[in-house]
Amino acid sequence: MGPEDATMEDFPAEIGEYLACFDSSVTSVNDVVQKLISASKSDCKVSNCNFFSLDPLEQAKLDLMSVYALNSLFWAYLVTQGINPKDHGIKHELERIRKSMNRVKEISDKKKAARLDKEAASRFLRNAMWDAEEYKNKNKASKPRSTF
Repeated sequence: MGPEDATMEDFPAEIGEYLACFDSSVTSVNDVVQKLISASKSDCKVSNCNFFSLDPLEQAKLDLMSVYALNSLFWAYLVTQGINPKDHGIKHELERIRKSMNRVKEISDKKKAARLDKEAASRFLRNAMWDAEEYKNKNKASKPRSTF
């Protein structure tokens, strides 16, 4: 009898509810992963699916998130098998993915950064440096003198 043949009666009652919840979660994750694996980008483009009709930056974010999630699941699998994931190559792969996620975040932040409007800045500076005395002198010189 293997571990997959175990029933709920084989486990202590305290963890039965946790195991049922865990089994439900694993089934949900498996369904989502199967949908991602089976979804073809060309099939989605033909059927007007919005899932893959993202701009390149959003597509990179989605791909990185998917890869990170799958590698995290593999990390959890290694733990369940009694293998220390810190000694496995998965640790380096997760670090590589994190670095890529940080690079994408930097690119995204640069797109959102404020840009300088040079014409508006020069108007602000010109008006901020306005001199009242100079203005009065110009107005006196330009006004015609009245003869009385």
